Amino acid sequence: MFFKSKAIRGYQISFNLIEPRLKMGEGFLGTVAQSGKSIISHDVSQDPRYFPARELTRSEMLAPIISNDRVIGVFDLESDKLDAYDDDDLALLHLLTSQVAIIIEKVRLLEQVVEKKRIEAQLEIARQVQLELLPEADPAIDNFDISAYVFPTEEVSGDYYDWVKVFDDQIGIVVADAVGKGIPAALLMSFLRASLRSCVQIGYAPHIAFSKVSNLLRGSIKDNQFITAIYGMLDSTNRTFVFSNAGHNPPLLIKPDGEYRFVEYGDLPLGMFEDLHFHQHFIRFEENQVLVIYTDGITEAANPNGEEYGQDRFAKRVLDGIHLPAKKMIDHVRKGVADFTERKFLDDDGTLFIVKAL
Repeated sequence: MFFKSKAIRGYQISFNLIEPRLKMGEGFLGTVAQSGKSIISHDVSQDPRYFPARELTRSEMLAPIISNDRVIGVFDLESDKLDAYDDDDLALLHLLTSQVAIIIEKVRLLEQVVEKKRIEAQLEIARQVQLELLPEADPAIDNFDISAYVFPTEEVSGDYYDWVKVFDDQIGIVVADAVGKGIPAALLMSFLRASLRSCVQIGYAPHIAFSKVSNLLRGSIKDNQFITAIYGMLDSTNRTFVFSNAGHNPPLLIKPDGEYRFVEYGDLPLGMFEDLHFHQHFIRFEENQVLVIYTDGITEAANPNGEEYGQDRFAKRVLDGIHLPAKKMIDHVRKGVADFTERKFLDDDGTLFIVKAL
């Protein structure tokens, strides 16, 4: 740690002034900062602690600026005369430093309040963007019961889901998670929503849509930003779901007999590299079969001991409520996660999208 002058007053600055950069305990400044005790030097030339920053200095007086029992600065007075300062001067300087400490703390508190309000304003904007991106209602389509939900968090991160009607018997489904929080994550979600909806209108298959969106995203974001997502087409007539997975959590597929598996097919996240190619996968639904698409905010939710909810606990909770309608299943899972974490909010956004074949 080095100490540097923040303000110099009382004499003309010239090339003869050496700007001191002193470590804790070095020179008068470092000594006062370390000890929290004042110094009066009647003749600096006779004091081994003196750092010769200015040739004309003969005497010096220093007092710590203390706030909450912590030294936050040092007030330093120098004179061209010997014996320029006495105990009365030091007492006056102590009064001055106490007032300076109060002013500095008030400024710091004001800066914290301003920064907090700025962050709160950003989070509110991000929340509004996130809410406006989400569908107003669950999709209604023959042969399927579908419901989705985003778990509330204290911080806005990048979870997002959407559905788009393509034909009377087909809907596009997307669940995504953008790296980051606040406005940057919300903007990524806005970009993804607009891009994928354009791809739906054109008629691109999921793997082609992902390739095009990924290239667009790559040219618009920083290297450390990307999006994981699952996007697919649900066909109620053929009872099929054709989808691509861009680095997202494997969806959970539960058969009517209770057997379940995580569909471990996936490629790299959107926007991670240039010219990514994606595979397309196929699920044919049996009656009473359930597909759950989710984000890692659920499976990585931790209890007070730091233990994560995990995929197995998550799958068993879904299986335990498989007899319920899709919306009630979400409530069932929400309660399970809340009971496990003993918390109202998750550390990260969590999203559930449940597709139940009838």
